[in-house]
Amino acid sequence: MAKLSIIVPVYNVEKYIRPCFESIFRQGLDDEDYEVIIVNDGSTDKSMEMIADIIAQHRNITVIHQENLSLSVARNNGIAAAQGDYILMPDSDDLLIDNSLKPLLDKALESQADLVVADFLKMTDEQIGNQPNIPQQAFRVQEKTGKELFLEDLNPHECFVWRTLYRRCFILDNGLQFIPGIYCQDVPFTHEAYLKAQKCLRTTWLLNIYRTGRPGAASISFSKKRALDYPIIISKTWELTRLKGLSPDVLSKLKDDIYTSFSVFVHDIFFGIKDSTFRVFLLKEIKRNAPDLFFSNGLNQLIHSITFRYLPYFYFHFVNINIRLRKRFKH
Repeated sequence: MAKLSIIVPVYNVEKYIRPCFESIFRQGLDDEDYEVIIVNDGSTDKSMEMIADIIAQHRNITVIHQENLSLSVARNNGIAAAQGDYILMPDSDDLLIDNSLKPLLDKALESQADLVVADFLKMTDEQIGNQPNIPQQAFRVQEKTGKELFLEDLNPHECFVWRTLYRRCFILDNGLQFIPGIYCQDVPFTHEAYLKAQKCLRTTWLLNIYRTGRPGAASISFSKKRALDYPIIISKTWELTRLKGLSPDVLSKLKDDIYTSFSVFVHDIFFGIKDSTFRVFLLKEIKRNAPDLFFSNGLNQLIHSITFRYLPYFYFHFVNINIRLRKRFKH
């Protein structure tokens, strides 16, 4: 059985996919030690053609073809097919830093940690094209529980699954899955993984290059579909507040993280949706899916919660007033 399964969902990334796969095979790993599972999510461009020769050269590559069902479904199907002790899920438009994976995998196998969380660099296309020299620091790890990792290291704006090695049995035993068909599926998945993990390793070792500013990337594009996904993201993450054994500090941070998602939702809807009826509908969807959702950590959260819950038709007027006041005080 393979030590590692690398799951790569692919959808219309013909410009970026070859550098991604070339980086996967520059990790100093023997082919028999790992498998690469490509999940073609109904690509309509030349993505698969761009890596056809790489697929032909390596016997440890498996290709799964599906109709366009979303990144989350592609990841779920990749996990279901995986055989490795650990799972890595890089995005097909990003890269792995050369020879960065082997030390992480060796440490994961030695420790049998549920999660091994590494660091990453953010780069634009231009920076990546200049082939920058990336110096690595000494490889050091710190052992933590999942809840310690959650409290000390989880940035709610950076719930990136691609920076983490997941023990496959941990994913299966806890029934972790990506919510099918939604954007930002990393948010509830990452929170649940951290809260349920027992033994974790955290390192500042650099694993990924995160490509920023790509036109049409799922992480930056906004649409009505994404607006409809927000209530699902928020309500599914809110369900985690009902997990048993959460300490007051963990519960407080979890609610603050959900408030962060709620604030991003409000910002995107305010600036991206002009239809007031649809705005109110989205608020009601959150209330329908998470009827006990309420934030009370500070006066600002409390005012937002009360207005959102009891005055949904007035809520975005309140947001508008709040934004105008902040701009006035800034000047």
